[in-house]
Amino acid sequence: EAALRPLIVCADDYGISPGVSRGIRELGEAGRLSATGAMTVMPAWPEAAALFRPLVGRVAIGLHLTLTQQRPLGPMPNLAPAGKLPEPGRLIRLALFGLLPLDEIAAEFARQLDAFEAHLGRLPDFIDGHHHSHLLPGVREIVLAAFPSRLDPARCWLRDCWENPLALLARGVGEPWTFAALGHGLHRRIRARRLTANQGFAGFYAFGRERLAARVPSMLRRGGARPMLMVHPGHPDAELAAADSWVGPREDEWADLMDEAFPRALARLGFRVAAGAPFPG
Repeated sequence: EAALRPLIVCADDYGISPGVSRGIRELGEAGRLSATGAMTVMPAWPEAAALFRPLVGRVAIGLHLTLTQQRPLGPMPNLAPAGKLPEPGRLIRLALFGLLPLDEIAAEFARQLDAFEAHLGRLPDFIDGHHHSHLLPGVREIVLAAFPSRLDPARCWLRDCWENPLALLARGVGEPWTFAALGHGLHRRIRARRLTANQGFAGFYAFGRERLAARVPSMLRRGGARPMLMVHPGHPDAELAAADSWVGPREDEWADLMDEAFPRALARLGFRVAAGAPFPG
């Protein structure tokens, strides 16, 4: 097993609902996850944070910066005038046209960090974004400004969603060219500032129409030096249905990751699930 390459398996949306959080903890306890990103805007976050504490050190936990669809933690009269954050497409359009209220976003990012620290008693191990919002122009500069003013670059890493175009071509239909293009700006800044990040990113597929287990071999083709597999597992519940459109397929992902066949499949591909501190030192 020592010869196998570590793969960062990162579950998004911890805290979105009790069922999703429970499923993520179960996978963490079973050694199927390296990391999870927490949505600290959600009502379920305080309890989820308390229940996660036994996993600290075994599974990395980061801030899943949330700027879409949910209620912000504080007033955002321009981005969320009715108290609800915009849909992903609108957020992207505002960012690309330079119309984001960056002062509001900076304040909300600080509030979400505060909520993370208040309920877990520590700062996040990494930063990423719900619907990849941390990649967007303006947002990425706000995130980067937290290093080293609030986040220690020796202890906190970033999710890099850029992928080599040759790797995307090798993986075939369904690969996220749009997000790879959006992510290139953050990728360049991470390298220029020598911040720590994954190198290689996968996890996009026809969620709900394909099974994760069937797609993993193609998604991991031509992985980078520190590859990451993004997943969205969990147990659906009423709170999830009220907050998100991705409901039923999360149970399928949970089952595929929990199955004893998953680590064996990774081993055949030359990988193992990375430990909860995927970037020692």
